[in-house]
Amino acid sequence: MPDPTNSPIPADSGDTAGAGSPSLRPTVNAVLEFNRFHSTLLGALDQAGRRGTPYSPAEARVLDELKEATAVPVARLRETLRMDRGQLSRVLARLEEAGLVVREPHPVDRRAQSAALTDGGREAARLLDSRSYEAVGDVVNRLAEGQRYRLVEALRTVRETLTGPMVGVVTLRGPEPGDLGWVIERNAAVYAAEFGWNGEYEALVARIVADFASGHDERREALWIAELDGRPAGCVFCVRDEAPGTARLRLLLVDPRARGHRIGQRLVRGCVEFARTAGYRELVLWTNDVLGAARRIYQEAGFELVAERPHHSFGQDLVGQDWRLVLHEDR
Repeated sequence: MPDPTNSPIPADSGDTAGAGSPSLRPTVNAVLEFNRFHSTLLGALDQAGRRGTPYSPAEARVLDELKEATAVPVARLRETLRMDRGQLSRVLARLEEAGLVVREPHPVDRRAQSAALTDGGREAARLLDSRSYEAVGDVVNRLAEGQRYRLVEALRTVRETLTGPMVGVVTLRGPEPGDLGWVIERNAAVYAAEFGWNGEYEALVARIVADFASGHDERREALWIAELDGRPAGCVFCVRDEAPGTARLRLLLVDPRARGHRIGQRLVRGCVEFARTAGYRELVLWTNDVLGAARRIYQEAGFELVAERPHHSFGQDLVGQDWRLVLHEDR
């Protein structure tokens, strides 16, 4: 029996109060005032920390992001640094001209580009790290031990406050002990509560998870757990399909408490990138027409609907759908 591979994930919701609300103004003003102070301080540290280096803040950010990696897809670099396409292209061009960065076609997907540091680029990144550490050290060295403690605690408070449930810190990771049980429990609970699916679905999920746990090729198959503020919030599997050269996306789920953070999009994107890098020719999935929000995620990722069939499963009359994404054109 085919498996449902998506979870009802709503579009991002906006703040209905708005920053202009009188109740928000003191907080907004305080944040803006701190931002001006923070920007001034960083500007001073940047000058002190990068004496003798010709790199702009944007160039320094790119060097810093690439320093720990062999190569990074340019699209992922753009998302991480939150730069627009044109800005990042100009920054990479300047660094490439200086001999610090190389851009090459992705080893599997020749249509995509990756960026990596040269030996000179790694040396420049090490120099920036050293100068920045010295600059910040000069500032905090003037503080008494108690003041340094207060500063660390204050910075931690700011970060934890601004990355609470309303903002949300989302990370993707591999499976850890207990995660497989969480996948089964949350799938069963969410689909029973929201669509009335019975125990047949939980049994199906348990079989899928057991098959994965009993033995899978780590180079060609994977499970990702999404965390929101350090707690499991979603999952997706990429496994080898019976058809040659084909991977299958399975059991995409986003916990209801985590909706509105684009976790579904990130999980699907990670699955697509993995399948493409692993050399699969195409990625397929099976879902049901009642799960409209998640289908929009698949469409956004480039999947195309190839077939529909009515069926009765999990105690419900449903319409199953097959979706397909071409990863590599046949040569």
